[in-house]
Amino acid sequence: MLKSPEILYIDDEANNLISFKATFRYRYQIYTASNTDDARSILQENPNIRVIFCDQRMPGELGIDFFHSIRHTYPRPVRILLTAYADMETVVGAVNKGHIFRFVRKPWVEEEIVSSIDQANKFYIANSLLDIRNEELQKAYDELDKFAYSVSHDLRDPLTGLLSAIKLAFEYDSVERIHEILGLMESSVLKLNTYINNLHDYYLLKRGELSIADIDFRLLFSYLENFYSIYIQSHQVTFRVSSKQEEEFKSDETTLKLILHNLLSNAFKYQKLNSEDKLVELSAVVEGSVARIQVKDTGIGIAKEDIDDIFKLFFRGNDQVEGTGFGLYNVKSALSKLQGEISVDSVEGEGTTFTVVIPSK
Repeated sequence: MLKSPEILYIDDEANNLISFKATFRYRYQIYTASNTDDARSILQENPNIRVIFCDQRMPGELGIDFFHSIRHTYPRPVRILLTAYADMETVVGAVNKGHIFRFVRKPWVEEEIVSSIDQANKFYIANSLLDIRNEELQKAYDELDKFAYSVSHDLRDPLTGLLSAIKLAFEYDSVERIHEILGLMESSVLKLNTYINNLHDYYLLKRGELSIADIDFRLLFSYLENFYSIYIQSHQVTFRVSSKQEEEFKSDETTLKLILHNLLSNAFKYQKLNSEDKLVELSAVVEGSVARIQVKDTGIGIAKEDIDDIFKLFFRGNDQVEGTGFGLYNVKSALSKLQGEISVDSVEGEGTTFTVVIPSK
């Protein structure tokens, strides 16, 4: 059932205020004001007011002038003018200056007030949805601008490195020097491959549908241990895994893997370079149809001033490892699809813990 709209009624006649509230209080949430100053205070304190009725002949400020003055401060509430003087000048002034939705003659009739509120509420809902869509569209445009710039820059960078390496290779006959050049070329190709994979994840999150299946965290973590086994050995990182699951848990495995891969990849990459005790811990507890997953590391940590920005698209907080700025943004997007949440606790120079909470589907 839809919530009944909140209404503000402004009239300098006390009997009219009492009558209006008594008549409609069981249908709507009613606020009343005997002057426009009080009306402004009520609007400030009650942002959910949808419809405003105001008498034209208010002392000190005409209803038209009041509506005109609040147009930009409170643009969404629908404005209805009450007047016993419905002459053409008032009508034209109301439309041009106050952007009045409609008029109601005084003394008002209950049926006409109800009809006015019903139409005004529909208009309010339609306009609110349009405002939300416009905000979303503007956000999408802004993100697209950043996306286009980043793609052109981050695709061009490894290609430029590759072309430069090829030019250098033509200048050398030494096998050793050519091997060095091949190493540079490999680095550029790997960087490009990583970027393309992240673009693929980004696309899947924006377009893909969920495929719900049973999740066994013991098997999932075993897969992750095998996946990172070579990296663990070559970089001398201890990887500890634990899971506690005694009940069924359903989710999208592909999206869940994307989340864990991004978090684990960062945990491995951002270890302290000269540390002899590199550690990454992955744990999951399923309880009450909710999975609580933690990825904890003993890495370089995140600067306090960067915490609020790490999930933004293309944000890179540290230059220790070249990144694409997609990883944590993709994690946040993936969690949104799964209706999950993520929190981060980090101390710069000591390590980071990401905690993910995901409900079963």
